Amino acid sequence: MGTKANHRTASGVCDTQRTANLARLKRIEGQVRGIAQMVEQDRYCVDVLTQIAAAQSALRSVGKEMLRHHLKHCVADAAKHSKASLETASDELIDLLYKNAR
Repeated sequence: MGTKANHRTASGVCDTQRTANLARLKRIEGQVRGIAQMVEQDRYCVDVLTQIAAAQSALRSVGKEMLRHHLKHCVADAAKHSKASLETASDELIDLLYKNAR
């Protein structure tokens, strides 16, 4: 995490969507705890891997909603401010999307 000076907030956050994302993340947190218990109990590898895949899918689902929001609100707001702000927001998003593509 950055310092307070680097703290930014999202634009146009919808309370309903925030609540839905938080609920999903809490379920995922429970899934991950369950996976840890499975590992502690030496459960069958394929069963553990199945649960890991489910948690990864759930995280991707939350990420998809966050990306949708970022494009609709944060990037759109940047475009309203200036061309430089839009370029910065676009570059930031491209860097993010390709961060793990190596």
